Amino acid sequence: MINSASVINVPFLEMREQLDELAAGGTKFFHIDLMDGHYVPNLCMPIKLIRELKDAYPQIVMDVHIMVTNPQDYIERLREAGADYVAFHTDSTPFVRRIINEIHGAGMKAGIVINPSQRIDHIEPYIEYVDMVMLMAVEPGFAGQALLDGSMGRLGQIADLRRKHDCRFLISVDGGINHERTVLCRDMGVDVIVGTVHNIFKQPEGLREACLRFEREFG
Repeated sequence: MINSASVINVPFLEMREQLDELAAGGTKFFHIDLMDGHYVPNLCMPIKLIRELKDAYPQIVMDVHIMVTNPQDYIERLREAGADYVAFHTDSTPFVRRIINEIHGAGMKAGIVINPSQRIDHIEPYIEYVDMVMLMAVEPGFAGQALLDGSMGRLGQIADLRRKHDCRFLISVDGGINHERTVLCRDMGVDVIVGTVHNIFKQPEGLREACLRFEREFG
């Protein structure tokens, strides 16, 4: 499995120090949240940060999650910034297939995101076209939330859809996944765990060692 360390959990005043620790711990993805204050009631992470991260850590995949009302307006700027994956919310646009095609046309991998209030089967028309399906196990918009009841079963439904259609998209889960739940995710076939305060940040062994533990046990 892949540790996609969520940059939103890094204190701004300690950013370079903690990013270096993440890299030293073998982190493969940086999970970068972009929020516009409309789709979710929060503002977060300028696009230029992606370019700076890509230049400083070229070996790390930029896993960008956009929580915005007009995802089509961001695709070209994300390409220019060096994003590798771009995951958007299916209820943020009536043109899901068009956005997927535009992301691919820009040379990036496309992901779709499922909110806690959405049925899993609503993504079925899109799954053969995407590279990642991300399940929100918390409500989008704020870091540090506790896992919502029923989220693990919903991951199982996504895995069932992948098997049913013989697809190859990555399954990612964002929010509330601690070490014990990471074990369950591995057994269910989840590919990407968004690293948060529950499993990577603020752990007693420190950030680098928490990442190294993840790599030893799940990488």
